Amino acid sequence: MNFQKVPLAAGVWFVGVPIGTARDITLRALDVLASADVLAAEDTRSLRKLMDIHGVPLNGRRIVALHDHSRGGATEELLETVRSGRSVAYASEAGMPLIADPGFGLARDAAAAGLTVTSAPGPSAVLTALVLAGLPTDAFFFAGFLPNASAARRSALEAVRDIPGTLAFYESPKRLAAMLADASAVLGAERSAAVCRELTKKFEEVRRGTLGELAGALADEKVRGEIVVLIDRARSQPVSTSGIEQDLKEALEKMSVRDAVDMVARAHNMARRQIYQMALVLTRE
Repeated sequence: MNFQKVPLAAGVWFVGVPIGTARDITLRALDVLASADVLAAEDTRSLRKLMDIHGVPLNGRRIVALHDHSRGGATEELLETVRSGRSVAYASEAGMPLIADPGFGLARDAAAAGLTVTSAPGPSAVLTALVLAGLPTDAFFFAGFLPNASAARRSALEAVRDIPGTLAFYESPKRLAAMLADASAVLGAERSAAVCRELTKKFEEVRRGTLGELAGALADEKVRGEIVVLIDRARSQPVSTSGIEQDLKEALEKMSVRDAVDMVARAHNMARRQIYQMALVLTRE
């Protein structure tokens, strides 16, 4: 046994659990699972199995199921437990709680009620994928699962197309090929991307390439396991100063300085002041 039973303050303790390999759990997470007065989980069987692997006894405690079908009543039950001065430990099915997980309502309602909310952090599939993908990590946007229907999925992709960071999605293996095809069409086939599968598990795999290449390679391939898809940010082609000046000259022939500056600044995603200074030089000439 590598855990200690320790006194926990009354509150909700969100416990990070492994995304695959059971030994990725932290010692502090085991301490919290061993010590909490009440346990709750997105998947009670997964948590029970994890505790069995690490020899953490239930000691008569039951595990409250907190998922989409039980959320309302279960959340209130857990909040009442904390109000009575006891501790609650909640675990997602895998990874960090609240990340594509029904625990958000519990965290929100506990905070709104002025109750203690804290965490014993652990693994995260999206962060692990970012480490392995080879794409920029200075900024990223996690969008969870995209809609099932192609039209809705394309609309969701349009909404994040211009975000200046790596895009991160969770995806079902059954929808992966369709998702990559839609992403290639909406975001551009030349965008760099990575498909990360079964992270930390025996058959871990990372496939890198452009969206077009990945969509083609996986179009007819049967894929299994948990999947994270990462897509690089949009990369605009550099525009020379002479090209901007030419656009501005043509605009000034047809419209006022103000309107020409506004149009060219928007077209080249540049500061209006910079374009205005160029316009002053051109009009003097």
